[in-house]
Amino acid sequence: MRKGFNLLLTVVLCGLSLSIATAQCPPRPSPGTVVQDALNLPSTGGVLSANMTMKSSVDGAGYTHYCYIYKTDTGEVESPTLRLNQGDTLVLGIKNRIEGDDANMSMVMNGSGGSTPVCGDTGTMTVSSTNVHYHGLNVPPKCHQDEVVNTLIQPGTDGFQYKIQIPTDEPPGLYWYHPHIHGFTEFQVNGGAAGALIVEGMDKIHPQVSGLTERVFVLRQQFLVPWIPGPYQLTLNYEPAVYPNFPSPVIQMQPNTKEFWRVANATNQDFMPLQVQFNGVAQKVELVAMDGYPLPQTRFVDTILLPPASRAEFIVDAPPTGVDASFLTLDYSTGPTGNPDLFQILGNMVLSTDAPKAPAPKPAQASQPAAPPKIKYTGLRDAKVTANRKLFFSEEFAGTNGPIQFYITVDGQQQKVFEPDEKPAITTKVGAVEDWVIENHALETHAFHIHQIHFMLLEVDGKPVANQDLRDTIEVPFWEGPGHPYHKVKVRMDFRDPNIAGTFVFHCHILLHEDLGMMHKILVLPQ
Repeated sequence: MRKGFNLLLTVVLCGLSLSIATAQCPPRPSPGTVVQDALNLPSTGGVLSANMTMKSSVDGAGYTHYCYIYKTDTGEVESPTLRLNQGDTLVLGIKNRIEGDDANMSMVMNGSGGSTPVCGDTGTMTVSSTNVHYHGLNVPPKCHQDEVVNTLIQPGTDGFQYKIQIPTDEPPGLYWYHPHIHGFTEFQVNGGAAGALIVEGMDKIHPQVSGLTERVFVLRQQFLVPWIPGPYQLTLNYEPAVYPNFPSPVIQMQPNTKEFWRVANATNQDFMPLQVQFNGVAQKVELVAMDGYPLPQTRFVDTILLPPASRAEFIVDAPPTGVDASFLTLDYSTGPTGNPDLFQILGNMVLSTDAPKAPAPKPAQASQPAAPPKIKYTGLRDAKVTANRKLFFSEEFAGTNGPIQFYITVDGQQQKVFEPDEKPAITTKVGAVEDWVIENHALETHAFHIHQIHFMLLEVDGKPVANQDLRDTIEVPFWEGPGHPYHKVKVRMDFRDPNIAGTFVFHCHILLHEDLGMMHKILVLPQ
């Protein structure tokens, strides 16, 4: 919900003046043009070394853009796709060149005025500060790796370097990177600061994707002002998808071919039931992976629900010429106090034998595929459960103006908002396997996400699910109100990997809710 709350960041809307410089982010695509993949940056010799700069600007329509800029020999490109293999090292330098600031838009870190963050630059965290989260990767929550609570990159400093080794058993699949600066995450992701990260090797687990044209689609969302209700636009690889106001993005395809699509929901808040339709009829696609984790067996589905931050990888069959084909998201009800997630054509599939065929990431295999790579979380279904926990989402209201406070609470603890210097709400240890029941006591749907690990979906509303997929983000439907039970999911958390020992967070991935306190820490002690 967006209406009628205070930001709790002492933001004064009537006096807000973000003096963000213009002409900093590259121009984004115009409506109705052909969708292009982002620039691919592959690792070489086991290392992917790159430097990016975070910038900002305001476009002619008034939308504030935040952008990860990578310089090439021919100019600047936005949000390149990072491609690594199991065991590779990512060395990523980030400079912050966001211009403009507002003294009212700041948050104290570590509980004392302007105290020094544990990791990165000093000073107060503001709307112009940033950092990076590597969503879904099972890597250490440590400084210069995937630590987000105390890492601060300030504008105008020399920058910050991340150095992360991809585990040798990291599941091949689609991940993504985005800012995770507490209190202001929504601002920067709303502005488009998000990119794809791929761990290669899916073809070794599901050979049917080998040799196919591969497309990486990042779905983003932008409000004119993040916290104010009003018009917003969805984009597909930055191209506006705002039918019927403007022509839809064009996805060029060869007729009667198969393609491997990797789709990330990098929106602020949208729950997206995705479909491919031919002449208005939903078609079955072959689902290969969810949230960067390959399915044990692929399956055919006609709708894929992606909560915000989730990803899906699937094989699409292109129709013959003469068929009206489109990629779209359906209406989705998020509840009485939720935001309307509306039908939108994300792209028209334009079929032509003259359409250029996008290069496949790897050539087709001429013989039997190599042995499947080792991946995490094997044996989780039958692992001994060491603890059971219950958590719940809830909201606090202010009359008819909607929710003003958002909570995620461990059952038995005091309901409170996240504070950067808080003690962990949960403490466990390496080797633990825990079953968590996550309920929704709010009148709107929430999206549960935990850093550093995946979890196995076991039950929905007390009933075992047919497909116990490994996920890192899951929707928990809204409560219908008095007289109705709370909706809930049961998931199995795997803390057996010593690589993830440390302190990290779990939260709602509706980014406004996270920024307003619907988040807490978990501490995983080493063995």
